[in-house]
Amino acid sequence: MASGFSNVRPAPDSLLSTLADYALDYATPSEEALDTARWCLADTLACGLMALDYPACTKLLGPVVSGTAVTHGARVPGTRYELDPVQAAFDIGTIVRWLDFNDTWLAAEWGHPSDNLGAILGVADWLSRHQQAGATPTAFRTALPPRNIPLTIREVLVAMAKAHEIQGVLALDNSFNRVGLDHVLLVRVASTAVAAALLGGTREQVINAISHAWVDGSALRTYRHAPNTGSRKSWAAGDATSRAVRLALIAMTGEMGYPSALTAKTWGFQDVSFKGRPVTLARPLGCYVMEHVLFKISFPAEFHAQTAVEASVTLHPLVRDRIGEISRVELTTHESAIRIIDKSGPLHNPADRDHCLQYMTAIGLIFGDLTAAHYEDQAAADPRIDALRVKMVVTEDKGYSRDYLDPEKRSIANAVQVFFADGTKTERIEVHFPIGHRRRRQDGIPLLRAKFERALRRHLPAPQAEQLLALTADRAKLERTSVHAFMDLFVA
Repeated sequence: MASGFSNVRPAPDSLLSTLADYALDYATPSEEALDTARWCLADTLACGLMALDYPACTKLLGPVVSGTAVTHGARVPGTRYELDPVQAAFDIGTIVRWLDFNDTWLAAEWGHPSDNLGAILGVADWLSRHQQAGATPTAFRTALPPRNIPLTIREVLVAMAKAHEIQGVLALDNSFNRVGLDHVLLVRVASTAVAAALLGGTREQVINAISHAWVDGSALRTYRHAPNTGSRKSWAAGDATSRAVRLALIAMTGEMGYPSALTAKTWGFQDVSFKGRPVTLARPLGCYVMEHVLFKISFPAEFHAQTAVEASVTLHPLVRDRIGEISRVELTTHESAIRIIDKSGPLHNPADRDHCLQYMTAIGLIFGDLTAAHYEDQAAADPRIDALRVKMVVTEDKGYSRDYLDPEKRSIANAVQVFFADGTKTERIEVHFPIGHRRRRQDGIPLLRAKFERALRRHLPAPQAEQLLALTADRAKLERTSVHAFMDLFVA
């Protein structure tokens, strides 16, 4: 009588096949999704340029081995680096995420879908430059499928819509953070699928690549939470996108995949890392996530705090001259904010501060604004900030928590009210939808464009900034532009 595990190799897990088919075949996002992707591209690159002001970020950029030269290498916006696509993905993914200012998706699992741009631009620019030069891109001594013309920005926008959708739809029902895993797992999965498709992978190669992304497991979330909050959360996305590109390139060599990477009993991802729960897709894959994505336009703040900061900035004129008279600040919020950014005690670094609801609210009340500079040590030394933090009372509104999870609302509500020692109080300012929400797109896009313009003018020569502003304003022209020509405009 036979015993032991069956060694019959199964068909690929259905989720692996579904993701691969979508990455390979989906080519027609809605007009709303493509237009949103255009502004998402501009916003994400603005975030990357702004991060270049911070040495803690720039020290991580460039070739792993100093002096390494890469022929037809991918560019890193705002720098003069020319890198292989794996390292380019790390650098681009790191700068766009560094300030916690790029787009956000909130569901059972949250994350930042534009983190995938590191893999998309790293691969697309590298391929485009080889095609423009008439050269054949190779990796691991393996020639990639030939292509006659360089990639265009339309292909980048479609790839962005795909990566957003894979990451965001997987996040709707599957809460990896609740088992201690970091959401960059989904960045790696989405980036791997899209990168393998951009590289010209066959269906089998794309499935194999995605299987490796799940076999990798996940980073722990400990670097996002007290008492270990630290700067790794700012380069974790770069790490995930670079790993994705590497896995895609490995699969392109014909390296085998693992068809039951998710479902294998005992040894698969679901049993090992997800407490036996199935990883599911809550809805068919299309362009839902890009259409509904949340932009961080006004403040570089963890998204669960965006409306709290907006409320506190509204209250600033009423309290700025009475900060010392405040006896209590009531913060009403939703469950996810309490679980992630409700924090007391000392804050040790900028990454700690930008994940503290009380700190961000205090900055808004005291200064009437919140910028990346407010997280630095010099700003944090202002004694009024910590004195105000200890006067804050945070409570959950069950209705806010329900609306946060409602797919028709997707609110991120917070309310702030300030009480003074003499018994007087401000009005209670309640904000349900931040300026970057789909419900406020009409108000948000002009502010997003202004954010992009400020970043361009600060970090690039004026002629390049003008060209980029004109190009992004004309979607048809932007979509026709080759990737390498677009990226050349970002060379500092």
